[in-house]
Amino acid sequence: MVRKFSDEELLASLERNRYVRSETALELGISVRNLIMHIGRLKAAGVKIPDTSYPIGSQTRYFEDKKQQFEIKELPDDDVSVEELVQIRKRQFAAKKSHEEAAKLIPVKIKIDGAVGLLHFGDPHVDDDGTDIAALERHTKLVSDTPGLFACNVGDTLNNWTGRLARLYGEQATSAAQAWRLAEWFVGRCDWLYMIGGNHDLWSGAGDPLKWIAKQQNALYKSSEARIALRFPNGQEVRVNARHDHVGSSIWNPAHGPMKAAIMGTRDHLYVAGHKHESAYSVLKDPISGITMHALKVSSYKIYDRFAKERGFRDNTLSPCALTVINPSLPNSHPDLIKVFWEPEEGVNYLNFLRKKK
Repeated sequence: MVRKFSDEELLASLERNRYVRSETALELGISVRNLIMHIGRLKAAGVKIPDTSYPIGSQTRYFEDKKQQFEIKELPDDDVSVEELVQIRKRQFAAKKSHEEAAKLIPVKIKIDGAVGLLHFGDPHVDDDGTDIAALERHTKLVSDTPGLFACNVGDTLNNWTGRLARLYGEQATSAAQAWRLAEWFVGRCDWLYMIGGNHDLWSGAGDPLKWIAKQQNALYKSSEARIALRFPNGQEVRVNARHDHVGSSIWNPAHGPMKAAIMGTRDHLYVAGHKHESAYSVLKDPISGITMHALKVSSYKIYDRFAKERGFRDNTLSPCALTVINPSLPNSHPDLIKVFWEPEEGVNYLNFLRKKK
């Protein structure tokens, strides 16, 4: 049986319940829909009733009244104060600035007299089925056995499939866990002048295991790029600008990226990059400083690439690596200050010849 009530009782109930319609309907014993019909009737008769269930200030007053009935002890903050946070951010910026400024040109003191060689490994992809791991083994041993020869890595040590590409582990014989074991084996076989993180390596994010592996070998590891100054005992300085890839490409010249960096950039002696699995080399003179600049692209030890075949990429590989021999007895302007060899064994023969002459 529906309870009967007067208009005065309805208005009093609305005011008592702070115009919350659900509570007013419950008190009067009717549905909210029925209450809305009564409110509409009263409004049509000229009675002023707020249009919303929560008129301005009513909800605030309601909760203020409730708060007076209990007291909650304030909990301590679960984070550092904003003053401490500002000090932390200052220290973080100072550390970041110090690192970035120092990384603009990293000095490397060469402690031996005479010529040195840099063996630039193209993208290793050590865990890929199409990678010539025997060549990697042979060339790392060559570095280890040759005085004055240092290893350099332009990136993509692993396939390191992540995200939606992780499915590709199902298409190769090497598991993800085995891949990291191979990476540790590869990095540990010789001394590295520098190691660059390629796009595949950087898929690991900030917690890149390769960075930790490189640190155990006391190798300089930089994500994407490293610009170093080789300082020889005789006072000669040779600058190497290494990136996983230099910006810019051309269908007519695969070395366009490092050449563009040389012409429009920092005027270094040697620019080297990988990434696109192609070999290319160009040499040019800086008309301002007079130095000879070498632009070099190294390919990859991943010889057989299903993705390249599917996309129809042309085979532009001369060698999976390149060996550059630096003769510090020559001036910066001399074109033979740096000589490039696509066959590392031939480069080692030339290096040994120069070192015996010193």
